Amino acid sequence: MLNSHEIELIRHARHGDPFAVLGPHAADDGRVSLRAFLPGATHVVAVDPDGGAALAPLLLLHVDGLFEGTVPAPPAGGYRLQVRWGDGSTALLDDPYRFGPVLGEMDVWLMGEGTHLRPYEVLGATQREIDGVAGTAFAVWAPNAARVSVVGDFNLWDGRRHPMRLRRECGVWEIFLPGVMAGARYKYEVVSREGELLPLKADPFALHSEVRPATASVVAPLPAVVPPSEARQRANALDAPVSIYEVHLGSWRRKPEEGHRWLNWDELAATLVPYAREMGFTHLELLPISEHPFDGSWGYQPIGLYSPTSRFGDPEGFKRFVARCHEQGLGLILDWVPAHFPTDAHGLARFDGTHLYEYADPREGFHQDWNTLIYNLGRTEVRNFLVGNALYWLERYGVDGLRVDAVASMLYRDYSRKAGEWVPNVHGGRENLEAISFLKRMNEVVGSERPQAITLAEESTAFPSVSRPTYAGGLGFHYKWNMGWMHDTLKYMAREPIHRQYHHGEMTFGLVYAFNENFVLPLSHDEVVHGKGSLLNKMPGDRWQKFANLRAYYGFMWGHPGKKLLFMGGEFAQEREWNHDQSLDWHLLGDRAHAGIQRLIHDLNRYYRATPALYDCDFDGAGFEWIDHEDAQRSVLSFVRRSRDRRSEVVVVCNFTPTVQRGYRLGVPAAGVWRERLNTDSEHYGGSNVGCPLGAARSEDVPCHGRANSVLLDLPPLATVIYERDR
Repeated sequence: MLNSHEIELIRHARHGDPFAVLGPHAADDGRVSLRAFLPGATHVVAVDPDGGAALAPLLLLHVDGLFEGTVPAPPAGGYRLQVRWGDGSTALLDDPYRFGPVLGEMDVWLMGEGTHLRPYEVLGATQREIDGVAGTAFAVWAPNAARVSVVGDFNLWDGRRHPMRLRRECGVWEIFLPGVMAGARYKYEVVSREGELLPLKADPFALHSEVRPATASVVAPLPAVVPPSEARQRANALDAPVSIYEVHLGSWRRKPEEGHRWLNWDELAATLVPYAREMGFTHLELLPISEHPFDGSWGYQPIGLYSPTSRFGDPEGFKRFVARCHEQGLGLILDWVPAHFPTDAHGLARFDGTHLYEYADPREGFHQDWNTLIYNLGRTEVRNFLVGNALYWLERYGVDGLRVDAVASMLYRDYSRKAGEWVPNVHGGRENLEAISFLKRMNEVVGSERPQAITLAEESTAFPSVSRPTYAGGLGFHYKWNMGWMHDTLKYMAREPIHRQYHHGEMTFGLVYAFNENFVLPLSHDEVVHGKGSLLNKMPGDRWQKFANLRAYYGFMWGHPGKKLLFMGGEFAQEREWNHDQSLDWHLLGDRAHAGIQRLIHDLNRYYRATPALYDCDFDGAGFEWIDHEDAQRSVLSFVRRSRDRRSEVVVVCNFTPTVQRGYRLGVPAAGVWRERLNTDSEHYGGSNVGCPLGAARSEDVPCHGRANSVLLDLPPLATVIYERDR
């Protein structure tokens, strides 16, 4: 019989090892003692596994529902419990405490080391069958907790009913709950080592979550691995055309006839995917879709890092969305946030009563800008949690890549901090050595385990070799966002044309460092929020000039070395600033000027993808050559782009004044007829239709710009023109 002290510990869910008390245990007389804690039960009988013959009654040890009985020996298939509840109802239950450990010894060892590449296969809520019994195995890392219970709909959210077993070698608590299946809501009830009952915690490895504002995790099947694809590897390569359409799913398009609700995954697959494909983009990039409690964070404060947000449906719906992208020839990139996480009580903050996932010192562990917590990347288990998450999205959903948010904030310990507000590294420097090591490790694992995938860094400083291999001293990213190019060129474009001649270098400086990294040119969501206005309204001049400036800028961007990224709405010149609570203003496409911008982006993407000169040598200076970058007085830029094999060659000319430059002599790389392939001033795009007569100019043996041959052009106002030589 149990002593009174153990009974009290079980009653109050304070026993450090409930499996040592509950379930089957050998008795002194050679029989087997069965114990069960079932609050609210009045009678319990142990029966054979098929629920038939009674094995033995269990006697009530305490009115709270603690029962004990003995049997000669349970059948080979175990036993079940026939329970009568206080309201007269009955139930036939499998006893969770008769099952052995959930984690295998290798899993325990790898988790203890922090080297399990795919921790999501063993942690979280895993549906499985044990001894012929279907249910869910729960496992959660909380090494400093005094007790952890899984609670949910299946046990009345009562933490006394299912306290878990601690695997001390790795700090993981585990239990198998028979009969708990997909769709069950659950959380973890955690008691700290000081005896504090913490707020209920969502599962860090949950595969599905409730729709906010509810915060429970939901049992869901682990998605099957998406097989590797050579086609996707080619489409993501450094020498492939990459034009990315960045999207916030909650505000791309809504259903006005249904209360302006969000589209679900299947509706997005049927609308967004074909739209992006028709517009000629090669990839979609989604603002973070990991579960997050606050709409206003746009997903950048995630709590359910393994859970596709329920705002748009279930995980299976998201998997269908990814598959639809690939069927349509589109890649899919997810915005990924390993830099920080929110302080919400149901999340990772003080998960087991200690600073488990975050640094304890607020000078290291608290982001002042965003009021969020910073992952303690010095802990192997935390690094493992994040590296495993990267692989999870790439392997289990087949996404093409991860755009890593706020990398600069990870690299520097003094990021956005004043003197005295940060802790130097072990060498006394400002670099975050743990974060640098983590980023290298993450990129190495992605490269070895999912070589078709890509990673892209949002890194706003001059940290060296972000997109260089780790074996060459780099961080290992495939691409880096060119924030400097974006800031400089937008600043230039916002200037009145009469002043641009004095700031010519803002458009040319990017070529000084253009080949130091593998750059993506980003016109992202960050440039059209927080009072910055839309891209269109950054442009100076009257209405016609605003549209012309934007068209010229897009032409310059698509001609410039680097992959392309454009935030939704930019492709048709959204007029108002982006609002995450509203749909884009699709009605604007009824206006000729807006429709012209959309047609231009369509044609730029199509021409870009068909012209190797514009993409296959993006990161090598051999693919670029200035014709003239010094004509500041007329605000004209001209350059050559060529493919690696030199079979594809184009000339790009930009006139950033509203004046037609008639008889403009331009040196060209070779003699012949140079034909307009794309003119942003075309009437098809809403322009004035100035350009070469018959759309072409024949070269003359007149030296210019250091070349033997040249052409005479009429440069249209506020326009970019791309020329290609007839062959």
